[in-house]
Amino acid sequence: MDALRYVRAARRRLKWLSPRSAHVDNAVAPAPPRREKILGGLDLSRMVGAEIGPLHNALVSKTESPRVIYIDHCDTETLRKTWAPDPNVDVSKLHVDAVWGELTLKEAIAQYDPGVAAEGLDYVVASHVIEHVPDMITWLHEIEAILKPQRELRLAVPDRRYTFDYLRRTSDLASVLYAYLCRARVPSALCILDFTLNMAPVDCADAWHSRIDESRLTKRYDFESCIGLADDARLNGAYHDVHCWVFTPASFAELCAELSKRKLLNFRCGEFHDTSKNEFEFFVTLQRSTDEVANAKSWLDMKARCRET
Repeated sequence: MDALRYVRAARRRLKWLSPRSAHVDNAVAPAPPRREKILGGLDLSRMVGAEIGPLHNALVSKTESPRVIYIDHCDTETLRKTWAPDPNVDVSKLHVDAVWGELTLKEAIAQYDPGVAAEGLDYVVASHVIEHVPDMITWLHEIEAILKPQRELRLAVPDRRYTFDYLRRTSDLASVLYAYLCRARVPSALCILDFTLNMAPVDCADAWHSRIDESRLTKRYDFESCIGLADDARLNGAYHDVHCWVFTPASFAELCAELSKRKLLNFRCGEFHDTSKNEFEFFVTLQRSTDEVANAKSWLDMKARCRET
């Protein structure tokens, strides 16, 4: 199985799946719309910002925010060639302003607009991106470097308990630190193994209502493919797009608190929207801050607000 294409397709479904496609419990009060959870409070018409990995359906359009910068891992032409076989992607709407990968985010933006890179951004939006980043700590450092003081990173993050990561182990501090020490630029063999050995699609509503029978879940990769993909990364440094990191809202908050205590995360928790019933993602606003004590406390406060701790 082609890991890159399968995960991208699954990521696209996670990113844009309407909550209405899941079972709706009428007793639950309606949550704010998805767009409000991730973009609420931003003056898009005036602010300068970036959206990482918008694909063909950006959350922030250039019509409403003329100075938004679209960032991806390759240029527009390459992205269109990659997605051309997929009938669900309108390749005419794919557009990349800044290419990040070999370059840091700041260097990539500087190539597009040196003035913006020097002045800094008001916001960065990343929907279902952080879980794919091989070195999460360095990625957050790079985002910190392109934001103005006290400005924000807005994240939408899949909740392991209601996605194809259901069977996987929750990411821990040691794993994230190891990737940081290695300055990982591609998913490690261990990440690939954990993903491919345990990836199994689940029904979101069934997961919410405790109707999952783990013995009946169908894993998407055979054992030979798992070993082959991991070995390709280990021996050749090949990039296979997988979920490197697996979170619940509480585990994400706890990890951020630990990183803050160790002065590895200069963000505090701003807004937080827990995973709504019958949905599969949570939303977090990270605000730039150098007060590590206050930062750690804000993440512990987030954890205390989570339904699952």
